[in-house]
Amino acid sequence: MTAAVTKRRGLAISALVVVVGPGLLAGLSDDDPAGITTYSVLGADYGYQLLWVLLLSTLALVMFHTLAARMGVVTGQGMIGLVRQRYGVRIGGTVLLALTIANIGTTCAEFAGIAAGFELFGVSRYVSVPAAALLVSAVVLRGSFHRIEHFLLLLSTVFLAYIASGILADPDWGAAAHGLLIPTMPTDREALAIVTATVGTTLAPWGLSFIQSYAVDKKLRIEDLRFERIDVVTGALLTGVIGFFVVVACAATLHRDGRTITDAADAALALQPLAGDLASTMFGIGLVGAAVLAAAILPLSTAYSVCEYTGVEAALNDPFREAKTFYVTFGCVTALGALIVLVPGAPLVTILVATQVLNAVLLLPLLAVIIGVARDADLMGQYRLSRAGTAAYGVTAAVVLMCVVALAVTTGWG
Repeated sequence: MTAAVTKRRGLAISALVVVVGPGLLAGLSDDDPAGITTYSVLGADYGYQLLWVLLLSTLALVMFHTLAARMGVVTGQGMIGLVRQRYGVRIGGTVLLALTIANIGTTCAEFAGIAAGFELFGVSRYVSVPAAALLVSAVVLRGSFHRIEHFLLLLSTVFLAYIASGILADPDWGAAAHGLLIPTMPTDREALAIVTATVGTTLAPWGLSFIQSYAVDKKLRIEDLRFERIDVVTGALLTGVIGFFVVVACAATLHRDGRTITDAADAALALQPLAGDLASTMFGIGLVGAAVLAAAILPLSTAYSVCEYTGVEAALNDPFREAKTFYVTFGCVTALGALIVLVPGAPLVTILVATQVLNAVLLLPLLAVIIGVARDADLMGQYRLSRAGTAAYGVTAAVVLMCVVALAVTTGWG
C-alpha cells in the first residue's frame, strides 16, 4: 500500500470521526425504555414471529433519518424551521404542537423507564428520577457541544448489554431468521397494536426532528454528506440490531414458557430464573442507560424545534443568557416529564406503551411534510428528492398509514 493511499484513508477516517454523532445518537435513542418495552412485549407475546416488522421498521428508519440529515446539512435549518418556511406559520405551528405533545409523552416514558430500571436494583423512583433529571440538566446546561456529545456517545455503549442478554438467553437462531425474513401476521387487535407501536417506537417523530437539528448544530457541510450517511446508516442499523436481541431474548425465554409481561422491567425480572442472573442484570443495566440517554435527547429535540419555529438562534455552545428560550424549553420538558412520573399511582406502563402508538399516529403528518420539503427545489436545490425517491418514501408512509388505520378499525377509535 502506497503512502498516498494510506494518507487518503487516514483523512477519510478522520473526516468520518468528525461527523459521527447525529446518526448514532438519533438511532440509538430510539431504543429507549418505551422501545425496549415494545420489543419485549413483541418477543414475549409472539416469539420470533414478528421480527420482520422490526426489519422493515429499521429500513424505514435508515431512509428517513438519511433524508432528515440531508435536509439539515443542505439547508442549514432544522425541520420545524423548514416546515414553517415551506408551508407557513399555521401548519408549522400545528406540526410543532403535535411534536411537542409526543415529545412530552415520550419524555415521561423515559423517566418511567429510569424509575422502573433503578427499582430493579432497589433504588426508589423518588431518588432515581430527580437525580437523573438533575444529571441530564447539568450536562446540557453546563457543557460545551463536544463535551455533551462525548457524554451521550459514551452513554450509548450501554446498549451492548442487550446484545449480551440476548446471547445469554440461548435463542433458536433458525426460528429467529425465519421470523425475520418470512412475514406472517396474526389478525387480532393486540398484534396490530404491537406492530403499530413497533413502527412508532422505531421511526419516532422526535428522532427525525433531532437528527436534522443536531446536524445543523454540529455545523456539518455539504462535503460531509457522504460521511454523515455512514453515521446515519450505522446508527439506524444498530437500533435494529439491539431491538432484535431484545426480541430474541424474550422469545427464547418468556414466550417459550408462556410468560406474559407488561414492561421492560418485568422482562428483566422474568429473565432471571429462565436465563440466569447475568442476563437479567444486563437487561436491567441496558434499561437504565437507555433511559438516561433518551431523557437527555428528548428535551433537546423539543428545545431545538421551539427555537426554530420562533426564529430564535440557539445552540448547545451558546451560554444561557444568549439562548434562554432553548434552555428554558429543555428545562420545562425535563421537569414536566419527571414530575408526572413521580405522581403517586401514575400509570407508568400505560404511559410507556400509549406514547408509542401516539408516535405512530403523529408520524403521519410529519412524514408528509418531510417529503414535501425534500421535494422543494428552492430549498434543496440539486439535493431535492427525485420522483423515484418520492415514490419510495410515499410507499413507506402509506405502510405506516395502513398500520394506524387497521388499529383504529379493530379497536373502534372512530
